Amino acid sequence: MNKQTVKTLKWISGGIEAILGIPIIGGSIVIGLGWTPLWVMLIFHIAVLVLSKKVGVKAYGNILGIVTSAIGWIPIVGMFMHMLSAVFILIDAARKDKNSDIIEMSK
Repeated sequence: MNKQTVKTLKWISGGIEAILGIPIIGGSIVIGLGWTPLWVMLIFHIAVLVLSKKVGVKAYGNILGIVTSAIGWIPIVGMFMHMLSAVFILIDAARKDKNSDIIEMSK
């Protein structure tokens, strides 16, 4: 497992959170599937958090995602929490590493 793989997982989790944060659409998905997406995202966020800690990547967005999955069943609060989680996770995913795995050669 490397940092790039974890970043890819963050992009995926941020994208899913963004979809779940869309008014009416996100709620329809969550309610229509019997709140299963909240459980799936809870497990996914925990997995990304564990992998992030293993490779030394910050995972503040995924911690917020865990909280969101726990309280996402509350109608309006859930929508805003999914939006916030998406923003923070996508910021984490887009963040550049100080110690990148790629070595750049200069002339």
